[in-house]
Amino acid sequence: MKTLDGRYRLEQRIGVGGMSEVWRAHDEVLDRPVAVKLMSPGSRDGDDPVERIRTEARSAARLVHPNVASVHDFGTCRTPPDGQTPYIVMELAEGETLATHLRAGPLDWRIAVRVCAEVSAALAAAHAHGIVHRDVKPANVILTPAGVKVLDFGIATPTGAPDPTPEGIVVGTPAYLAPEQLDRAPATPAADMYALGVLLYYCLTGQLPYPAAGTMTQLLGSRRRQPPRPLPPVTGLPVEVADLCERCLAEDPARRPSSLMAALLLAEAVDARVYVPMHQPVPPRPRPAAVSPWTERAAAEATEAAVLDWTRRAG
Repeated sequence: MKTLDGRYRLEQRIGVGGMSEVWRAHDEVLDRPVAVKLMSPGSRDGDDPVERIRTEARSAARLVHPNVASVHDFGTCRTPPDGQTPYIVMELAEGETLATHLRAGPLDWRIAVRVCAEVSAALAAAHAHGIVHRDVKPANVILTPAGVKVLDFGIATPTGAPDPTPEGIVVGTPAYLAPEQLDRAPATPAADMYALGVLLYYCLTGQLPYPAAGTMTQLLGSRRRQPPRPLPPVTGLPVEVADLCERCLAEDPARRPSSLMAALLLAEAVDARVYVPMHQPVPPRPRPAAVSPWTERAAAEATEAAVLDWTRRAG
């Protein structure tokens, strides 16, 4: 076992990625379990791991939300001969990843919608701070007894920032990238909403909205040639949820809903509560065709009243 800076005792490695690994650890000072994310030796050429992970820590530390894993600390430890390994100390989210649950097949639609409502609420908190996650996928969603936790802001970026990676390198998981990200457009919250649409589709059907592909190159090729497949019928699924999934997967970013609107709509569909940033203006809900016509003002007032009711019940 190792101890970082005389404080964090590494106990068990629980995850390995392309540029980092995550350990279950114990904080000897505060006597509590934590997760420690260490940079792995194989960093990208030209990448400054210390600065990159410090940026990640700062991005995540700005987000205080029940569905975002909290960041406790940042530091570096010496590695032979003269190197430095940066690390982030995070809340240890006890549970399994959504990816693990999906190996058994699609989720019940009520569970799928509730999970995606909480993911969208976490994204709404990030977007309110001008942060785009850029890697929303099942492996970065933990299902805990207290609800969803969204992890890994390692490639998060400010809204509208250009893609700094070298030409030919795709940042993120190709199956969840929005069409504009494949063309290296600046990151926006709409890109996260596309990923949420893929996530919702996968949770409901157990499949991606693209034809199966043997390699990453084939997947990217099929994605450029054809749009996502329509969501197949799901017994009991409300029409407004299916419509939301379709709008999230729209090629035009302007057609995609905001994370705030998606969180509220999905939560209402399963009578759940979500925590959204109330300093953002509450958008009016889209009107289903079968509902009596309301005025836009009445729709907005009804939505705001529902949000205030959720807030009152939560408080």
